[in-house]
Parts: sequence; C-alpha cells; structure tokens
Amino acid sequence: MQTLSRLYGRLLELMMGVACLLVFAMMLMIVADVVLRNLGSKGLPWSNEVSEDILYLVTLLAGPWLLRQGQHIRVDILLKALPARLAWVFEWIADACGLACCLYFVWYGVKVTAQSLASGAVSIKTLVLPEWWLLLPVPVAFLLFAIEFVFRMHRLAGAEKGPREEAVSAS
Repeated sequence: MQTLSRLYGRLLELMMGVACLLVFAMMLMIVADVVLRNLGSKGLPWSNEVSEDILYLVTLLAGPWLLRQGQHIRVDILLKALPARLAWVFEWIADACGLACCLYFVWYGVKVTAQSLASGAVSIKTLVLPEWWLLLPVPVAFLLFAIEFVFRMHRLAGAEKGPREEAVSAS
C-alpha cells in the first residue's frame, strides 16, 4: 500500500506541476492580450474564455494534491479541543463523508458527461467546444480525490489516536 501511495503522490505532484504551468501560461496570455490591446489591436478575444477554463482546470488539478498535503480547507479548532480518541473518530467520519461525496460526484460527473457526449452538446462562446470536454475533468478529479481519501483513511488507521497534525489552525 505504501508503494501505491508513493506512486500516487508522484502523480499528484505531476498534476500540481501542470497546474503551475497552466497558471504561468494564463499569465503570459493575459499580458499578451493587454499589450496587444494597448497597441491598438483587438488583442486575444478568446483569452477571457481560456482563462476561465484554465482556472477551472487548475482547481481540479491542484485539489487532490492540496488534500494530500493537508492544505485543503480544514477547520480543526474543535478537533484540538476534544479528547484525542474522539477527535480521531471525527477524523474518520470526516474522511468517510469526503469519500462518499467524492464518489457521488464521480458517478454524477460520469452521468452528465456521458449525456453531453451522447447529445452532441456544444459550448458556444468565443470558442466552440464539445461540452463534454469541459465536463470530463470533474469525474476524473473527484475520482482522484476519492483515492486520496482512501489513502488518508489508511494512514489514519495506522496513526496515533488523535487529530492529524497537518494544517493546524491558528488556535
């Protein structure tokens, strides 16, 4: 299981690297658009739409890595105030709820993406794209979140009975 976890961690690091490259590319695109418009050109009319799509992808690419690092949204003030064993149980409950929600989003995302593909729906803005291209990252990302929740639960099973130490709040 540790080997799988390590390999999975490398996949998430690669995804985070791609997210960073996308943010850099978006920055270059926005700068180019502004410079071109200030020089009297129409700029890059598609840049706003592509920027929106990049922000969406970056969120989905970076999320599982952030969860693995303990940097995802976490309010642990209550966990720190509870007895260690009870806090550990709440960690389990939170991970189980997270896993269940992620699996629901995988199921629903696959369903919606398949419907979009079958219907031939397109997204028409500045760019015209098959809608399923924009929907496909959702079930993939939430499957990766679900896998990370399984690894978190495995790590929690072997950990000391208490709340996780990662991402402690200011309390």
